[in-house]
Amino acid sequence: MILPIVAYGDPVLKRKATEIAKDYPKLKELIANMYETMYEASGVGLAAPQIGVSIRLFIIDASPFAEDEVLDEDEREQLKDFKHTFINPVILEESGDEWAFNEGCLSIPDVREDVFRHPNIKIEYYDENFKKQTHVLSGLSARVFQHEYDHIEGVLFTDKLSSLKKRLIKGKLTNISKGKIRVDYRMRFPLLKKKR
Repeated sequence: MILPIVAYGDPVLKRKATEIAKDYPKLKELIANMYETMYEASGVGLAAPQIGVSIRLFIIDASPFAEDEVLDEDEREQLKDFKHTFINPVILEESGDEWAFNEGCLSIPDVREDVFRHPNIKIEYYDENFKKQTHVLSGLSARVFQHEYDHIEGVLFTDKLSSLKKRLIKGKLTNISKGKIRVDYRMRFPLLKKKR
């Protein structure tokens, strides 16, 4: 089932999400709905808070990046199969010099800005079968993970921008929260009485 994506301005996006247990109700169904929602919106990642559920869960399918000719062959190969469900994830280590990349977000449509992040991370998480996993990620896979991880920490990519950049996009963000934007996927706007 395709769910509405929560727009910028909704308090759920600024709340630190809570961990879940193996017996979380209808977890498999929730994960399936999240994938369907993400694909419908042409996203590469989606966190549970973005559908209004404040739990430490997000999904990633970075395979669309594998077609980017700008990336080297190794990274394209790595991204081709980078499809994972992350439950209660933890970043154990971050390393390397931070690098900028132009990021966007399904909850903040039509806003893209350069964000600095570490190129290498070591992570621990539970997969969709609640098996514990440990991985080392680098490049774009690390970046997408960090972006989604921020969501379960109550942090948006716009929070990482300079005060000047924040001032420049303030009007756009206000319009998004009021539903004054056209998107081709279902959204829920915090400052609208009726839902779209």
